[in-house]
Amino acid sequence: MKKLRGDEILGIEFGSTRIKAVLTDRNCRIIAQGSYSWENELLDDGIWTYGYDRIVTGLRECYADLNTNVETLFASGISSLGAIGISGMMHGYIPLDENDRPLVPFRTWRNTITGQAAKKLTGEFRFNIPQRWSVAHLYQAFLNKEEHIGRIRHLTTLAGYVHFLLSGKKIVGIGEASGLFPVDSETLTYDAAMAKRFDELCPLFSDGIISILPTAVMAGENAGFLTEAGAALIDPGGSLRPGAVMAPPEGDAGTGMVATNSIRPKTGNVSAGTSIFSMVVLEKPLDSVHEEIDVVSTPDGKDVAMIHCNNCCNDIDKWVEFFGDVLERFGTKRNKSELYERFYSLALDGEEDCGGLTAMNYFSGEPVAGLSDGRPMLIREKNAGFTFANLARAEINSAFCTLKIGHEILEKSGVRIDFLNGHGGLFKTSDSGQRLMANALKTEIRVSGASAEGGAWGMAVLAAFVLEDPEITLEEYLDRTVFSDMIFSATLPEDPGVLGFEKYFRRFKAVLEIMKTEELNNA
Repeated sequence: MKKLRGDEILGIEFGSTRIKAVLTDRNCRIIAQGSYSWENELLDDGIWTYGYDRIVTGLRECYADLNTNVETLFASGISSLGAIGISGMMHGYIPLDENDRPLVPFRTWRNTITGQAAKKLTGEFRFNIPQRWSVAHLYQAFLNKEEHIGRIRHLTTLAGYVHFLLSGKKIVGIGEASGLFPVDSETLTYDAAMAKRFDELCPLFSDGIISILPTAVMAGENAGFLTEAGAALIDPGGSLRPGAVMAPPEGDAGTGMVATNSIRPKTGNVSAGTSIFSMVVLEKPLDSVHEEIDVVSTPDGKDVAMIHCNNCCNDIDKWVEFFGDVLERFGTKRNKSELYERFYSLALDGEEDCGGLTAMNYFSGEPVAGLSDGRPMLIREKNAGFTFANLARAEINSAFCTLKIGHEILEKSGVRIDFLNGHGGLFKTSDSGQRLMANALKTEIRVSGASAEGGAWGMAVLAAFVLEDPEITLEEYLDRTVFSDMIFSATLPEDPGVLGFEKYFRRFKAVLEIMKTEELNNA
């Protein structure tokens, strides 16, 4: 039986529905995987969160699942590693006190409770500050006069928090840093002028806002080592030895760019799962501030236009569960993967404009669309073709509509996109998602064999990169080592599908305006 070398690479990503671990060799080839399912919870005060105990439990269970799978393939389980990388859902809010204990429940990207702060900071900085960014949460807590703000000594994200638990280092990658506080693309650190203005608005910290933020470092830099306490946290059984090099932790945006080799100007990627977002690497700065578009960084420090939408596949998931329940009640049970396969593949049989059906997939608030709360709906015209295929196509189309709003802004701003690489759960099943997205965004969509692996594999790649020659750039490393023999399938937009989606999109936007008006009237 084969043996592990002991210098394997571990990437772990804390996603919104799964924590996933990927073990690779030094050439980033996948050896084994593990996972742990979890869901966010809505607290009584309206905060979406994951409990800190669940974070630790999920880390351990995910690693245990990986190790069990390793043991079936090799002579023994994991005892040592060459490098480790931690990724997590971007942004959000984890403030720590002087003893490095969290002061409030983790506030995730899904919360839309910082509108006042985000609007104020955007105006003051002349730079878009989205609601989910850590600085927006911090300033909103200040405006709300929340009790904990005077005790904050450190502010971090989910990826930064887990990295700290494992390494003792308060460090994040430059891409993750850019969602904590705006980053200066020249100095590749937090923007000093914006920090000065923030300190004038929010005089909480004697040494300024930057003093409580984690150190921002570039991809490839050493971000510490796995400590004894960190090893015991991952593997309470004690088999895992400390000492592995720790990569700078990144959010799922950064790992998605790496997992799809989308870090050059005019390239980009779309991550589609519980949320959906696209990242387009810019040739030059945007012409003006757009509240629908964030400017963040690649893991190697380039400016990226990011369109982040809170809602993608949740409504699809509920309809798949519904049809599974219907079939079971009629005596025909199907496993979940088969249900998804049929749902996606039959969507291509639907009419180009979904036959008069319009799905609104908003489970939670959607800042890009101007909604503070979610309300999923299905609307049908009285003469609509109310078929399964039209419903499936409408649901998948609805997952792209809010993203389309942002891409129209990019197009008007003169941003050029050669192609977008797709990855995430939506691309796992058939090629329906790829084909319908190409029509929706009027852009070539590419999907690779690693598209379903997503961020955990991308984080493992970033961890492996730390062990490489420091003279090699991340672009060179991805081209030469990771993607040299990777095969991509490309799908181009088709005229009938483009025209059909445009008709669907007009209906979607009309319903959206009604939803926004109703929300305003009920405010």
